[in-house]
Amino acid sequence: MNEKNIDVTELINNEINTNDIVLFMKGTPVFPMCGFSAAVVEILSNLKIKFKSINVLESDDLREGIKKYSDWPTIPQLYIKKEFIGGCDIIKEMYENGELVKLLNSKNIEVN
Repeated sequence: MNEKNIDVTELINNEINTNDIVLFMKGTPVFPMCGFSAAVVEILSNLKIKFKSINVLESDDLREGIKKYSDWPTIPQLYIKKEFIGGCDIIKEMYENGELVKLLNSKNIEVN
């Protein structure tokens, strides 16, 4: 394993361990660079949840690293209290059927 991989894994661990909610996405919440990222940002914004976003387009190592880290092939990826929740389709479905709010409540995260 080269040092870059270690750094990316360390960066991912650090973000997940120091923030309750982390969204690895393409672009930023203000300017998402793909529809799937935009959809997840919209859901989190609708729930008025504070979250940390990481733009994977800033680094190929990060973009590939997060896929390996979670063993999940697509971006965006949502982590809540260190737990990988899923990508856009899963988040959308959980939001629509109320599971996302239940999960957030169970992790003591305030939702509006």
